[in-house]
Amino acid sequence: MGTQRIRVWDLPTRLFHWGLAILVAASIISGKIGGNLIDWHGKFGLAILGLLTFRIIWGLVGSTYARFASFFPTPGRIRAYLRGEWKEPGHNPLGALSVFALLGLLALQVATGLPGNDDIAFRGPLFDLVGKALSDRMTGIHKLSINLLFALIALHVAAIMFYARVRKDNLVKPMITGWKEHPQGRPASGGSIVALVIALALAATAVHGASGAWLPAPPPAPAAAPTPTW
Repeated sequence: MGTQRIRVWDLPTRLFHWGLAILVAASIISGKIGGNLIDWHGKFGLAILGLLTFRIIWGLVGSTYARFASFFPTPGRIRAYLRGEWKEPGHNPLGALSVFALLGLLALQVATGLPGNDDIAFRGPLFDLVGKALSDRMTGIHKLSINLLFALIALHVAAIMFYARVRKDNLVKPMITGWKEHPQGRPASGGSIVALVIALALAATAVHGASGAWLPAPPPAPAAAPTPTW
């Protein structure tokens, strides 16, 4: 069967994908090293929140194959894929499960990291909203769930290698160029400039809210008592 070259992934989706990969790697490295890098770890977390917010909005108003509706893994779609009947050029249903799992786990990481603390010098920007006891519990979840994130990343990479070597389907190249050779399927459409601006604005709003910049400044420390001269 002949193939045709069609546009699958729009530029915002591709920039999101590679930006998220870089930020997750930077977050893992800075979190493991700690020390002076822990402040950068918090900044990377805020940036990841912005990207996740953008992706959620773009999944509703973006171009054809970026929209969640085009690849949401319903039971019927999963059965069709397992029977070899899935023909869409975007994410297949099993790949979609991986996508949603990664997005959900990263959202959990961000949600538990923003109010977290390291018991030394770092406090997340939303620490004051939850207090020390709840912050400690959320920090524990943050540290434990990173192991599940490692497993999902390994599974994601393994699936890409499987498709490249066994099924001769390069999943990386279309995410770089935006184009894919496919026997059928329509080119992506939609994802207007207005939709992009709305998604970016909401992402920026989410980052601002999570940064704690709107919280009142802590009261000044009490003045030290004068030292007697005698």
